[in-house]
Amino acid sequence: MFEATSRYHGIATAQLTLRDGRTVTYVRRRFLPHPGDLTAIGEQVVAPGDRLDRIAARQYGDPEQAWRIADANGALRPDDLTARPGRRLRIALPAGLPGSPSVGPAQS
Repeated sequence: MFEATSRYHGIATAQLTLRDGRTVTYVRRRFLPHPGDLTAIGEQVVAPGDRLDRIAARQYGDPEQAWRIADANGALRPDDLTARPGRRLRIALPAGLPGSPSVGPAQS
């Protein structure tokens, strides 16, 4: 359902039947990995004016991989990661890739 590079890849879907009989398919909850469980592959120092999508483009070659930086740094508010120039951001592999621990099936 989702591309292999999506944070939602491999997460189960579920269906809900509404009162009017329509069925809605949705993605189950995604549980964030513990940052310490992810394999670090580098570090990036935040420069003035940096944004996560730009950092992701430099580090991963794809700006849409900014979620990986948020996961690696335990960010619930990703914009906070670039709010302070000089901050060191951990760059890591997502869970489930070679070199990273596997993640079990999504829980509901």
